Amino acid sequence: MPVEKSFEEILQRFREIEFHETFDMIVAIANGGIIPAAILNQLLNIDIQLLKINLRDPQQKPKYDRPKLVSPIDFEYQGKKILLVEDRIKTGATVQFAIDLLHDAGQIKTFAVNGKADYSLYDEPCFRFPWLL
Repeated sequence: MPVEKSFEEILQRFREIEFHETFDMIVAIANGGIIPAAILNQLLNIDIQLLKINLRDPQQKPKYDRPKLVSPIDFEYQGKKILLVEDRIKTGATVQFAIDLLHDAGQIKTFAVNGKADYSLYDEPCFRFPWLL
């Protein structure tokens, strides 16, 4: 049974995180990165865009051999400083795929609620996010 954290506990971590640079935009890896990116959008007050990539099914089992772009990129990112947001980073394959897609950006820093990233709230064994039904 995965450990659970309260929404308030996770929100407190969001409130405490310090970013050491500024960003032009937040890019959320959809679907998992949408809620964390929305919270960051409220904290940082910068533009937010969606990058629609899929690798896993709702039970977190791989759906494809590798991540797939499921909808074209429809925003300008060339030369921009991007905060790339994902809910959890396990293997890093989805985040690396996103970085490769956005290679014309000026700078990309990663954010994860849980996992190894430039900025992360936790880096521990999997736990259930309170916003998942």
